[in-house]
Amino acid sequence: MAVIVWAAFTVGMVGLLLTWMSVIGTLIVPRPLRSSLSRVTGLATIKVFLVITKHVTSYEVRDRILAWQSPMSLFVRLLVWVILFDFSFSLLLLPFVDGDIWQAATEAGSAMFTLGYAAPSNVGNTILVYVAAYTGLIVIALQIGYLPTLYAAFNRREAEVTLLVSRAGSPAWGPELLVRTRFGMAAQTSTSELSELYRTWERWAADVAESHSTYLTLVWFRSPAPLSNWLNSLLSVMDAAALQLSLSPRSAPSTRARLVLRMGFTCLNQVARAIRIPVDEDPDPDSPIAVTFEDFQSAVELLRAVDYPVEVTAEQAWPHFRGWRVNYERVAYGIAYAIDAPPSMWSGPRRFASEPILPQRPKNRTAKEVNPDDPQMMGQRKPR
Repeated sequence: MAVIVWAAFTVGMVGLLLTWMSVIGTLIVPRPLRSSLSRVTGLATIKVFLVITKHVTSYEVRDRILAWQSPMSLFVRLLVWVILFDFSFSLLLLPFVDGDIWQAATEAGSAMFTLGYAAPSNVGNTILVYVAAYTGLIVIALQIGYLPTLYAAFNRREAEVTLLVSRAGSPAWGPELLVRTRFGMAAQTSTSELSELYRTWERWAADVAESHSTYLTLVWFRSPAPLSNWLNSLLSVMDAAALQLSLSPRSAPSTRARLVLRMGFTCLNQVARAIRIPVDEDPDPDSPIAVTFEDFQSAVELLRAVDYPVEVTAEQAWPHFRGWRVNYERVAYGIAYAIDAPPSMWSGPRRFASEPILPQRPKNRTAKEVNPDDPQMMGQRKPR
């Protein structure tokens, strides 16, 4: 009997150490540590929501259901930590309560949840009961302190995603970003505007790379608007930069466009590695991509329709665009599939049956007594 009791004590000690490693690695250490416990609880939550949404055909309904997935994963992870700590302390207390498992569980639970209804009877279980009480308080405090950090990163992310809606549509799409920026602007003004946008999104991508690879739950946090999404937004900015570099090599803000592309696929690769999606570190620029030349040609025609300064033919620009996009397309599609992102244009397949959704555009309306061709009224038109 004594051997079994002390063997249980050993198991409890191992369980206590492993659970603490999971808590510290997930909530305190500022890097993507491999916590198997956190990963298992996250995967279990994802599986449950996959079952719930399996037969949901409407994207809007699916999005409303999936909005609960990340918050529930936080709750489940905390619940599992508390249960494992309670179980570990119950095993640790066994040698000090004469092997009485019920007494051990009672004292562990009383201490963990600071109820205080089961008083310890000797030095050994007194020490363990105090440790259990401190553990319960610290774990809850750490989780509470973790939430402001998590939601601060989420709010920083969503501020730029929301601002992009008027520029790139909802859901966001790279050609649409160039069209709307060009609409009603001179070529030089639109180029300056895009250069500033690329600067902002380069820093945004760096922030997301750090926060989303450290706090993996953020990857699955959905935007408040159903058709908005952090991944689609980043993909649209990167596609816009790749399109501009390939179609307008002389007038494009080359340095800014290249920097946002580099930081963008660095961000995507870092997030993908954190959630265990395979990453090709050195893709071949001549490899095929999912976006076809016909898709690219249609986007070029859309740009020509708003007098976008296209300096080369679609055939000349295509190899350059493909060479840029091959760096990030596969990993972006993998993340979009994993997080059930809105099915936007040029964003790959989803695990649910869907067709790509074109960016939504408000109607271009003016007052009846105003001549819509009056140059003075151009600034009062609604954006495309």
